Amino acid sequence: MNVFKIDKGVAVSTLVNICRLVLAVVFILSGFVKAVDPLGTQYKIDDYLEAMGMAEVLPSVVTLILSVAQSAFEFCLGIFLLFAIRRRLTSRLVLIVMLIMTPLTLWLALTNPISDCGCFGDALVLTNWQTFWKNVILLVMAILVAWRPLKMFRFVSRSNQWIVINYTVLFILAVSLWSLYDLPQFDFRPYRIGTNVGEGWLKMMDGEESPYADLFIEKVDDHEDITEQVLTDEGYNFLLVAPYLDQADDSRFDLINELYEYAQDHQYGFYCLTSSLQESIDRWRDMTGAEYPFCLTDGTLLKTVIRSNPGLVLLKNGVVIGKWSHNRLPNIEPDQQVMPLEQLPIGSINADSTATKIVRLMLWFALPLALLSIADRTWMWTRWLRRRKQSPTPSQEDTNEPNQQ
Repeated sequence: MNVFKIDKGVAVSTLVNICRLVLAVVFILSGFVKAVDPLGTQYKIDDYLEAMGMAEVLPSVVTLILSVAQSAFEFCLGIFLLFAIRRRLTSRLVLIVMLIMTPLTLWLALTNPISDCGCFGDALVLTNWQTFWKNVILLVMAILVAWRPLKMFRFVSRSNQWIVINYTVLFILAVSLWSLYDLPQFDFRPYRIGTNVGEGWLKMMDGEESPYADLFIEKVDDHEDITEQVLTDEGYNFLLVAPYLDQADDSRFDLINELYEYAQDHQYGFYCLTSSLQESIDRWRDMTGAEYPFCLTDGTLLKTVIRSNPGLVLLKNGVVIGKWSHNRLPNIEPDQQVMPLEQLPIGSINADSTATKIVRLMLWFALPLALLSIADRTWMWTRWLRRRKQSPTPSQEDTNEPNQQ
């Protein structure tokens, strides 16, 4: 009978910890891909509000704050589950989240107001029904974990949990803020650096499905369609992407004008792509002294091309060579003005590989927490052994396993 009870306890503990680890991985991934692309998450929140008829209720700054808060909340819940921090509270919060998200995704699946829920950003796009059934499974797991939260074994003792909590919150907020200042460190969209947009666009003319089906570039002044000209040009083309000029940051217009002059000197194309009306274009010209040509493009597509307003994209023969936010525009020094782009660092693809970025992430976040866990477990184990040696008849506290401390 005792054996049966032990086996049953082990089975429950194993099941709870499996569910806990699955939930942790899902929440960590979901929170992280949102954090590295806070503007993309904001756009998805706007889609939800529009589908609910509440598009004008919240201003843009509020939805952006909600975007950063949502990604941080999900990521922190995932890490706290992984390390079994505040086990009762964390498990209940996860359950509450799943109790909210499951019926919400059922509504999405039944009515289909938006194409996907955005659970994993652009990294993994699921259909609304796939999302709903995924959430049903996660809800069952959340119920099991909340049923027996103390069965979760700890990687870090209670006395050192504050280190994980503070480090996790600071890390994920720093990721979001840096992505807002610069660009997402991980780009999962079809316009990432190294992508041959021209080749993909031409395939659409051959009848193949393409993510570039909505891509068009039409000059504002004479309504000439120059899409093919830009995407098949064997030389360089600068694309200043500003979805909405009324909301665009104009603090770096002097550097933008200098880049246009450099492009003119070397006979490179330079176009501003926008979805703004003529009135907004004229206001931008008067305010910045812009002499470069303006072209009309779909606003939603432009927000997909680059997460910056404005942002700069460099193409060569249809391939995305580089992308820069308005905060980190390339600055060509005076002694480099006579040099063609082939001789400058910005003229060639120089983006870090995904593997390099993952390694950097591991070094900055995962490795310190792993070392903390090892040090903490070693310390707790040695303390437990020391107590066992000092007390011939261990008390209930002394017989507790180190991972329960």
